[in-house]
Amino acid sequence: MILWLWSIILSASLVGTVALGFAESSIQPSEGLASLVYRFLDTSEAHEAERLLQAILSDDKASVEVVSQIIGREGPYQGQPVGMLPSEQIIVRGHTYPLSLSIPESYQTSKSYALIVCLHGYGFTGEGYLERWRTRLDEGYLLACPTYPSGAWFTRHAEDLVLETIREVRRRYHIDPNRIFLTGMSNGGIGAWLIGMHHAPLFAGLAPMASGLDDVLLPFLGNLRNTPVYVIHGVKDQVMPVRLSRSIVRELEALGYSHVYREHQREHPIAGGHYFPKEELPDLIAWFNSQRREPLPTELTVVRDASHFQSFNWIRIDSTDSIAAFSQDLVDKRDERIKRREYAKVGASIVGTNRIEVTAERVQRYSLFLNSQLIDLSEPLTVATNGRPSFSGVVSPSVETLLRQARQRQDPQQLYPVHLTIAIEKPTP
Repeated sequence: MILWLWSIILSASLVGTVALGFAESSIQPSEGLASLVYRFLDTSEAHEAERLLQAILSDDKASVEVVSQIIGREGPYQGQPVGMLPSEQIIVRGHTYPLSLSIPESYQTSKSYALIVCLHGYGFTGEGYLERWRTRLDEGYLLACPTYPSGAWFTRHAEDLVLETIREVRRRYHIDPNRIFLTGMSNGGIGAWLIGMHHAPLFAGLAPMASGLDDVLLPFLGNLRNTPVYVIHGVKDQVMPVRLSRSIVRELEALGYSHVYREHQREHPIAGGHYFPKEELPDLIAWFNSQRREPLPTELTVVRDASHFQSFNWIRIDSTDSIAAFSQDLVDKRDERIKRREYAKVGASIVGTNRIEVTAERVQRYSLFLNSQLIDLSEPLTVATNGRPSFSGVVSPSVETLLRQARQRQDPQQLYPVHLTIAIEKPTP
């Protein structure tokens, strides 16, 4: 991806209960079944998960409605440490990383809280960001600041660290899934853009500061249709030129996506214009306060390279023509497909009650994940792709699909008992 990024890094081193729409049910799931479901969702062992899944499926009480109720029930959350926790650790793929947390002293397990994940810049650590943020956050926020070597948040290993940080904090603390935010400064801002664009359905908002994107990455801004952003950049920034954010904002304006853009004229005695002024924080916090994720939007845009085929809300690109593929480090190559920005793209809209219209570029096959909040499961569904009929019929909910998707997503507000695969027919010449 990003040959210019190396020069920027070198320059930076010089600057010191959720339901699926089912009616209320009088069915009370047995504690034995609930225990199996929770263990299935939590275990990290694939063989154990499969064993638990088969045990659940063999239980005659395990209907879609009952299992959905179990997954959607809150807690119970165990008591956890509160206050400033600067020296936590997190293990990702066998590597241990420092993790600094700030938990309100008034934290209660019965209440849900917003989560802000903050990515540090080059030469800094997560711990260094705790105090600046914590003193200005109210008691409704948890703050998580992981540390990654050199602030290289534009790598796949760093992406894994951010995602695992969110999962770990959500396991330990009662987090509102519709109020998770990702922010970052400098290299951390690049990470906020990249990770936020690829995993946009996870976040209520992104706040990149003093950062930017290479032009080959601008098409991925299309993924932010339902994820607002708040951008801060200094006019006098000599490390990350302000033109980088301005070009992003022009793209967001052209797309018609929700965003706030703040430029400042301030300079720091050491960092010059390349810093995050504390005066900007109150307005940013007010913006966080106003944002809520829409977990099931009716319109999606998905742009993918060949290294990011994970689900994107209720759609997933499964197979494509030959397209650009970024490396694990995302910075060590820029081949012809990347230069030409040859990515796969899907736009999907739920039209009316039971019609889904899809446009697809460089896509051969895709999947739809559906529930009764998105469509009427008792009526026939129609899917059209690029103006041509792709599917017509009644879809069948499945407990197995519901459980496999719930385990993969770990999001009680995105429960999908229907998985429909669509192969795209190429028009005949």
